[in-house]
Amino acid sequence: MKRRTFLRAAGVGGVAGLAGCSGDGGGTGGTETTTGGTEPAETTGTTTGEAGGGESDLVVATYGAFVDAPSSSPGAWLKERFESETDATIRYETPESGVNHYIERAMRGADIEADLYVGLDVNMLIRLDEKLDGPLFTAADGLDRRGDVKESLEFDPQGRAVPYDTGYISLVYDETQGEDGDFVAPETFDGLLREEFSGDLLTQNPTSSATGQAFLLHTVKAKGEDGYLDYWNELKQNDVRVVGDWESSYAAYSNGEAPMVVSYSTDQVYAEESGEDLSKHQVRFLNDQGYANPEGMALFDGTDRSELARRFMDFVLRPEVQSEIAVRNVQFPATTTAELPEEFAQYAKEPPEAVTFSYDRLKGNLSEWTDAWARQFASK
Repeated sequence: MKRRTFLRAAGVGGVAGLAGCSGDGGGTGGTETTTGGTEPAETTGTTTGEAGGGESDLVVATYGAFVDAPSSSPGAWLKERFESETDATIRYETPESGVNHYIERAMRGADIEADLYVGLDVNMLIRLDEKLDGPLFTAADGLDRRGDVKESLEFDPQGRAVPYDTGYISLVYDETQGEDGDFVAPETFDGLLREEFSGDLLTQNPTSSATGQAFLLHTVKAKGEDGYLDYWNELKQNDVRVVGDWESSYAAYSNGEAPMVVSYSTDQVYAEESGEDLSKHQVRFLNDQGYANPEGMALFDGTDRSELARRFMDFVLRPEVQSEIAVRNVQFPATTTAELPEEFAQYAKEPPEAVTFSYDRLKGNLSEWTDAWARQFASK
């Protein structure tokens, strides 16, 4: 067989606008990530590049927005640059159901043509580990630039996913609102509970939205596992508005329905490029923190082009490539060696402190936390 086949099916198991991670449709695009089930495996998106299966072909699976806007998405630029330096040809696969497509194929013992997946996050890893008995990805050993990745962004204890960028969830607020057009968002989570901010916050449902889930997890970080539900009860009493997804919540914010929305700290990048009033796109890091949502890349287990795939991964971690991905994906680099262009860094806001939960902490807890939130908050 030219390509490997997963011989053992898994047991049945239990989960872009303005800049985002692999989330709800922020400018970097990604697909909506939730704690729900997988989508149909037969639903596929486009394949970019020459068809065929030559030894110099590298099949890179990713989400559609990574490649579907050639003037801004990083995919087309990466393909052209990497091919200019090698004799390889990159072909992109963008199934509409994202990594779920490959989980379903693995469960059925079907062939997987892709060599590399770009766009993994910690929730995806937890999902595939819960559903599959055998490995879908393998550890990316032997990368020359692996040590350049920021330790704080590492999210896979098994070393399969190599971070290549990250976004930060924050509040975005419109300082032109308020009685005197001088609205200022609170600086802390507790500040959101003050009566003066009643009805002022739009956020997303954490059971159906990546940004909403990140905000929920940040409240767990801030208030503890035993206190976050009480905090959300107080938010509800202060008339927080929970919307299904990022797009809907940001549209409501843009229409002036509330002066604050949970979004991304690179909001001003798009606002400046669009010539919008930056006073309507102010960024607030509650408790001086931003919840990090790093994206990673990983080798499919059993690929027969692992050497070429590792070469591509090292290429992605090069300083100048990291900077280009960050600008095009409207994210932040994952390495300590990259430098953002001054005009981009001026508008992309990085928090004083990045916070996140580790894989080990989330596995076994994420569904419990979101389900508890849904029982207490969404059902009332």
